Amino acid sequence: MNKKQPYMNAGAAILFVIFGLLFFVLLVRYFTIQISGEVKGQPLAAKAEQKYLRNDVLPAARGIIYDKNGEVIAEDTASYKLVAILAKKMTTDPKHPKHVTNPSKTAEKLAKYIDMDESEIYSILSKKGKFQVEFGKAGRDITQETKTKIEALKLPGITFIRDSKRFYPNGVFASHVVGYADKVEQEDGTYKTIGKMGIEQTLNDQLTGKDGKINYESDFWGYILPDGKEKITPAQNGNDVYLTIDQKIQTFLEDAMTKVEKEYKPKKIIAIVADPKTGDILAMGQRPSFDPKTKEGIDKSWHNEAIETSFEPGSTMKIFTLAAAVEENVFDPNEIYQSGSYQVTDKDRPIHDHNGSGWGPITFLEGVQRSSNVAFAKIANEKLGFDRFREYLTKFGFDKPTGIELPNETSGKIQYTYPSEKITTAYGQGTAITAIQQIQAATAIANDGKMVKPHIIDKVIDHDTKETIQETSTDVVGTPISAQTAAKVRDYLETVVTSPNGTGGRYKLDGYSVAGKTGTANIPGPGGYLSGVNNYMFSFLGMAPKDDPKLIVYVAVQQPDLKGADAGQGAIPVSAIFNPVMQNSLHYLNIQPSEVEKATVNKLPDLTGKSVANVEKQLKDQGYDVILLGNGARIARQLPEAGTTILEGEKVVLQTDGDLTAPDMTGWSLRDVMKVANLSGVKLNSKGKGYVVQQSISPKELLKEGDYLIVELKTPEEQWNEQQTTKENAENTSDETEEKVQD
Repeated sequence: MNKKQPYMNAGAAILFVIFGLLFFVLLVRYFTIQISGEVKGQPLAAKAEQKYLRNDVLPAARGIIYDKNGEVIAEDTASYKLVAILAKKMTTDPKHPKHVTNPSKTAEKLAKYIDMDESEIYSILSKKGKFQVEFGKAGRDITQETKTKIEALKLPGITFIRDSKRFYPNGVFASHVVGYADKVEQEDGTYKTIGKMGIEQTLNDQLTGKDGKINYESDFWGYILPDGKEKITPAQNGNDVYLTIDQKIQTFLEDAMTKVEKEYKPKKIIAIVADPKTGDILAMGQRPSFDPKTKEGIDKSWHNEAIETSFEPGSTMKIFTLAAAVEENVFDPNEIYQSGSYQVTDKDRPIHDHNGSGWGPITFLEGVQRSSNVAFAKIANEKLGFDRFREYLTKFGFDKPTGIELPNETSGKIQYTYPSEKITTAYGQGTAITAIQQIQAATAIANDGKMVKPHIIDKVIDHDTKETIQETSTDVVGTPISAQTAAKVRDYLETVVTSPNGTGGRYKLDGYSVAGKTGTANIPGPGGYLSGVNNYMFSFLGMAPKDDPKLIVYVAVQQPDLKGADAGQGAIPVSAIFNPVMQNSLHYLNIQPSEVEKATVNKLPDLTGKSVANVEKQLKDQGYDVILLGNGARIARQLPEAGTTILEGEKVVLQTDGDLTAPDMTGWSLRDVMKVANLSGVKLNSKGKGYVVQQSISPKELLKEGDYLIVELKTPEEQWNEQQTTKENAENTSDETEEKVQD
């Protein structure tokens, strides 16, 4: 025992020295860190700040796209991103788990609500070492409705992060013009919204804005400390864009194209509505199209056909050949020529009129009306000369793109080397141009010789300050013809619609004069042009009212399915778009019909106490519409009141001293109905907008003070659509009756 004591003392001494050295090293290390604040050259304060100082992005809202009147076409809207928490440490109470406890069950439930296989969801939920996981595209853009349904399942660990997505409230609506925006994954794993087509692509930088950020001190779980430091850099939201598109006119166009697409199943439709004074594109559409919300149909047509596709225009090109000849004073409408065929040189094959044999000797004006190819070949060769005609093709802008603010615009392809190409260009074959080039050229005809550049952007506004950043003005890009020439050309083109010989008879509009030209263009195919009565691009380029056009409408329909007696009658589907769009748009823009003369303006005198018979005759002689309430002999009250300035044709409602009876108010405006209500004391309720189509108190019934008068109003376009539906139903019923009789 005593012998071991020295060894024990030596061992204890050695351990004491070792632990003493270790303590000394730790002590030195402690003071070194305290004094320097660094470990291995790394500052501890920065490390701590890095661990507990959080950096989050404040996303910028993408700019809103409006129509010219401020109606929303595209905007960001709330959506949600599905997230699953896998970290067990998030659960502090086993009875209320905060992480995914049963991946199999969770996958089974989620597969019913997101576009992902159950096995794939299970694989994501089974990842090891992950704090949380997401579900890619299938887990983004979750709607509020779907979110609510998933939350009702009460799946542990399943939560949502508020996000945003691009929303297009009108569905299929100028889709290739507006385009769409999608979230694209970046290299760092984040997602960024990027415009993929149309205005969304062209103005992507303007619309995108700049994200902000927030720096804050947090605890271990990421929550903001009560007294922590916080630094915010606000987001700069994207700019708002106002288009020249008018939602109402675009809707007219979409509805008409949809109807024609369903009925005639064409391979393609292209249509544009423009203001010839400013170059504003009020509507632009095509079929096939797509829904930017769902992308349904986008695989059928990626291109904006009016901008990115050039094609042989057919006889609408004759408008500009005619304009060049009139400008050069070489067009005599009364000169006789031989129609049928024309051979430009001995080496070239003769060209023919569209009916093969022509119409014998006719005037050049009749040649315009009948759309004679021979007439325009002779004009280009013998009247203008090929060199001078070529100069006008440049003047009308067919050599280059218009410069409209849409991506991927192409230019025309003018084939003008050989004499045969030169004469076919005069009537719209061989040479290919775009629809938007035709619209630009047509503005010179409609706008007294001034050709204006088409544009689709009205202005760009700072979303936050509402300051105007960019505003588009009218841009005159040429004056290929004079105002006098433009007026003459419109007169000639009107006869294409009104003359019994004209090819444009289907394009007549009630109350409006139309100037325009039909087109029937061959379609190139393997080994030459396609054959068959329906294998054409049928079109019409028209403007109205003729004397002072407010609108230009171009419609092209390719290869419609026309059968029986309608086979080859391309004007049927084209007019089914042009006519309602032009008519409804003119009504909507309050363009007075051509036949209506300018109304005179007078002040209404005080008529109270005067003889009903005398006043009624006097006002009717002055052109006013007199409405009598009651059967008395003297006037008790009047609306409008004495001294009011009224227009010729306006309704003057006179209350007599007898019993009041209801007039027939069909076709009245709400303003005129209010006159009756104010004088009679009835309570007025109205439904709809436009003009009266139905009234609750029948004509000639007594009007008693306090009674309710309910009127239903409809717009002219609504009434027109109903008439068309009734007409179609009647025709279908008639056809069914005939079939039964035949059976």
